Amino acid sequence: MIALRPATLDDLALVERWDEAPQVIACDPDRDAWDWPAELTREPSWREQLIAELDGRPIGVVQIIDPALEESHYWGDCGPGLRAIDIWIGEEDCLGQGHGGEMMRLALARCFAPPEVTAVIIDPLVTNTGARRFYERLGFVWEGDRRLGDSDCAVYRLERARWATRSAG
Repeated sequence: MIALRPATLDDLALVERWDEAPQVIACDPDRDAWDWPAELTREPSWREQLIAELDGRPIGVVQIIDPALEESHYWGDCGPGLRAIDIWIGEEDCLGQGHGGEMMRLALARCFAPPEVTAVIIDPLVTNTGARRFYERLGFVWEGDRRLGDSDCAVYRLERARWATRSAG
């Protein structure tokens, strides 16, 4: 069973190791290295950093942000009512077993818990066809390709009504 818990400084060695894992690098090869010691001690109101645990074993990270308030303005001018998710599984032996889907279902439930959240956006690399199929299976709809940071991304969106219908069925 997957559970999400807040990431803490106690997770530093783990997330730094995961950040260098081939499957994580493949999702964002042009990424700037995270300053994990600083990020794990910050708790801005616009972000949740979560560790996904499988029966108590940490296996991945979920980050949920409010893109309208996020300080780098990575998403540009989004307006209120959105959330954006980053997700990765750091433990290679946990890939391809459905854990990512469960992590996303838990993250989406968190995102849509506040009634003012109308949609969730994500940004897999244009070339990451596996991730794109994964998000489409979850109900996300492709909005178009966009350059975000240094990467060519496929922007997807999941509206609250579509999520509610799919999660009920």
